[in-house]
Amino acid sequence: MPSTADVRAAADQPRTRLRRAYLLVVDVVAWIVGFLLAIWTRYEFRPSAAQTAHTLAIGATAAGIYLVVTLGRNRYLGWYPVGSLQEARSVARTVVATGTTVFLYLLTTAERPVPVSTPVVALSGTVLLMFAARWSYRYRRDRSLRPTTGSSTPVLLFGVGSAGQGLLRALLTDPNGRYLPVGLLDDDPAKRHLRIDDVRVLGGREDIAAAVRRTGAQSLIFSVSNADAELIREIRSRSLAAGADFKVLPSIYELVDHRISVADVRSPEISDLLGRRHVVADLVTGSGGLAGRRVLVTGAGGSIGSELCRQIMRAEPGELMMLDRDESALHSLQLSLYGRAMLDSPELILADIRDAERISRIFAERRPEIVFHAAALKHLTLLQRHPGEAVQTNIRGTMAVLDACRDVTRFVNVSTDKAANPTSVLGYSKRITERLTAHAAVALPGTFLSVRFGNVLSSRGSVVTAFQAQIAAGLPITVTHPDVTRYLMTVQEAVHLVLQATTIGRDGEALVLDMGEPVRIDDVARQLAARAPGRTQIVYTGLRPGEKLHEDLFGAGEVDRRPLHPLVSHVAVPELDPAEAGTLDPFDPPDKLLDRMAWLCGQPPQPPDPISTVPDIHRAPDARWTPADR
Repeated sequence: MPSTADVRAAADQPRTRLRRAYLLVVDVVAWIVGFLLAIWTRYEFRPSAAQTAHTLAIGATAAGIYLVVTLGRNRYLGWYPVGSLQEARSVARTVVATGTTVFLYLLTTAERPVPVSTPVVALSGTVLLMFAARWSYRYRRDRSLRPTTGSSTPVLLFGVGSAGQGLLRALLTDPNGRYLPVGLLDDDPAKRHLRIDDVRVLGGREDIAAAVRRTGAQSLIFSVSNADAELIREIRSRSLAAGADFKVLPSIYELVDHRISVADVRSPEISDLLGRRHVVADLVTGSGGLAGRRVLVTGAGGSIGSELCRQIMRAEPGELMMLDRDESALHSLQLSLYGRAMLDSPELILADIRDAERISRIFAERRPEIVFHAAALKHLTLLQRHPGEAVQTNIRGTMAVLDACRDVTRFVNVSTDKAANPTSVLGYSKRITERLTAHAAVALPGTFLSVRFGNVLSSRGSVVTAFQAQIAAGLPITVTHPDVTRYLMTVQEAVHLVLQATTIGRDGEALVLDMGEPVRIDDVARQLAARAPGRTQIVYTGLRPGEKLHEDLFGAGEVDRRPLHPLVSHVAVPELDPAEAGTLDPFDPPDKLLDRMAWLCGQPPQPPDPISTVPDIHRAPDARWTPADR
C-alpha cells in the first residue's frame, strides 16, 4: 500500500510538469520578444516588414536552441527550484550560451538577415523577461503560503540574525501556521528600516511598545540565539509591559539537529531567564568516539542518565546498555527513546549497583567498552540524616562498578560541585568516589576520570521542580536563605560535558565546566513567582545541616587549569585506596560515619556554617524542610 508521502508526490507530479511547461513557453516568448525589442531599438521602432520577419525567424531559432539545451540540462544535470539563485545562474548561463551561438552564426554569414548586434542586445531583454516571470511566480507562490491574519496571531520578532531570519522564513512559508510576522526589531542601527521578505525592521528594544501599538502584535518572539539572561529578561519585561505575550526561540544547541521551524517557538523557561543558554553552545561538539562502541550507563533512569542515553543514541553506538534499579524509570526511558516501551529488549538492565556480584556478572557478560556512572543518591538533607545509605550506594556502589571495569576503555564518574571542600554527606561521598576513580586510573589499563558540575535545572528534586510544585499547590515558595547561591546548569549542558569528557578528559582528573556566575536561589524563586498566575509568598527556612551558603567549584589546593578548552578546567585528584574506603561501616553512628568520611576526603571535619540561620522575621512558624536549594 503506498504511503501518504508517495500519494502526495504522485499528486504533485502533474502540477510540476505543468509549471515547467509554462516556464518553457514563457522562455520561448522571452526570446522572440527580446529579439523584437533589439531590432525595434536598432531602427528606432520602425523596422521594415522583412527585417521584422527575419528577426522573428532568428528569435525562434534561438528559442529552439535554448529549449534543446535546457531540456537536456534538466534531464542529465537536474533542475533547480523556481526563482532560486541557482536557477537564475543556470538560466543566465544557458541564455548567454545560446546568444553567443547565434552571434557567432551571424558573424560567419555573408548575408546577415539581422544586424550582428541584435543577439547581443536581445540577451538583456530576454534575461529580464525570464527573471521577471520567475520572480512573479515565486512572489505569488510565497504570498499564497503566508498564514492569514484571520487564522494566525500577529507577532513581532526581536533579532534579525541568522536564527531570526530562519524563523521568519519558516513562519512565512507555513500557510497553517499560528504566527504571522508583522514587524521585526533589532538593536543593530545598521538594520533600521531593513525589509526582509516584505517585513520591516521597526526599531530596537526601546521601540517595542510603539511597534506593538503600530502593528497590533499580540506576541513577541525573542529570536536571538544564546543571548545573555539580562537581555532576555529586559525584552520580556518590555513585551509584557506593552501587552504582548513573550516567546523565545531555543538556543543553537537545541536546534543543531534540524532546521528552525514554527514548532520550535516556546514559552521561556527558567533556564532562559537565568542565562543558561550560552556555555554548552561554545563547547566542542562531537560523538566522543562513541560510534560503534558498546556503552553502558548506570543510573540510566535518572535525570542525567536518561539525557545521557538520549544524546548517546545520536552518536550511533554499537550497543547502548541502560542500567537502573528503578523499573518504572527504565520504562519511561525506553518510552521516551522509541515511543514504545515493551521492556523486552536486552538494552534495559534491571540491577542495583550495591549488588557487587550482580554488577560483576553483567560486565563479564555484556563487556561494555565505555561506562558512564551516573547512579547515585543525591538529596543532601536526606543523606545527612541517613549517611549509611550514601556509603552503600554512592561509595560501595561506585567501588563495585569500578571493580567490574577492568577491561573498559573509558570510565566517566558523574560528580558534583559539593565534592569541592565538602561539608555534607553528599559532598563527602562524591569526593570519595572521585578519589576512588583516580585510584582506578592508576590501577587499571583504561582511562578513568570524573566530571564535576553544579545543580541541574529541572532535574527531579531540583530547585525549579520543587518551586514549581509549591506554586501549583498554592503553597509559599520555601528558600533556605535570602543570600544562598548555587551554580546552575541545564541538563543538556551537564550531559554535554560528560560526553566531552570521553574526548578531552585525561586519566585520574576531574573536569569542571565554567558555569559562569553563581545564581541567587532567591532570584530563581522570584522569577518563578512573577510568572505564577496568582500572588506567591516566599518563606525563608534557614540553612540545613551540611549546606553551604555558597558552593565551591575547586577544593583547597586545587588549581584551575584549562589546557584544552577555555570553558573546561582540569583538576588533579589524589588517589584513595579502595581498602581504606572499605573500612566505612554504613551501620556506624551517623556522627562517627561523618567524621570518618571527612577524614577519607583528606580534610578535618567542618564546623557548622556560622551563617546557618536567618533572622526570625524571615522564618515562618510552620516552615518545612524542602529541597529548595538543590
